Amino acid sequence: MKNLLLRINDKIYMTCIWVAGLSVLAISLMIPWGVFARYVLGTGSSWPEPTAILLMMVFTFIGAAASYRAGAHMAVAMLTDRMPPELRSAAAIFSQLLMASICIFMSIWGAKLCMSTWNQFMAALPDLRVGVTYLPIPVGGLLTLVFVLEKLLLGDQSKRRVVQFDLVEESEGGA
Repeated sequence: MKNLLLRINDKIYMTCIWVAGLSVLAISLMIPWGVFARYVLGTGSSWPEPTAILLMMVFTFIGAAASYRAGAHMAVAMLTDRMPPELRSAAAIFSQLLMASICIFMSIWGAKLCMSTWNQFMAALPDLRVGVTYLPIPVGGLLTLVFVLEKLLLGDQSKRRVVQFDLVEESEGGA
C-alpha cells in the first residue's frame, strides 16, 4: 500500500512540475509577444499581461506544492538545528501540523473565494470567470496537503528518484 501511495504521489509531483514548467514557458512566450505587438506592430494586445499574471498564480501555487515535496522550499532551521534530537523531531511534527492547517485554510477559503466570485467576469478577458482565476489557491492547498500528509505518515520523500532525477542523471552520466 505504501508503494502504491508513493507512486501516486510521484505522478502528482511530476504533474505539478509539468504544469508549473509549462506555465513559465507560456509566460516567457506571451510577454515578448505583448511587447512586440505594442512597440513593433503598434497594436497592443490586451490579453498577454493578465494571462501571464494568471499563469504566474498557477506557477506559484502548483510549483510550491512540488517544491514542498522536494524539500526545496525556504526553511529557517537555525533554532531547530541546535535542539536535541527528541525536541527536533517534535518541532518537525509540529511544523508539519502547522503546514497542514495552512493547507486546509487555503483549500477551504480558496474554494469559498472561487465560489463567491464565480459569476463575475474579468474585464481584460471577458470570457473568463474570476472564480476560475482563483482556482490555483485551493488546488495548490490540496496538493500541498497531500505532500504534507505524505511527509507526516511516510517520512521525507525528497530523496526519491523522481524528485532528484537531475542528480541521478548527472551521476549516471559521469560513470
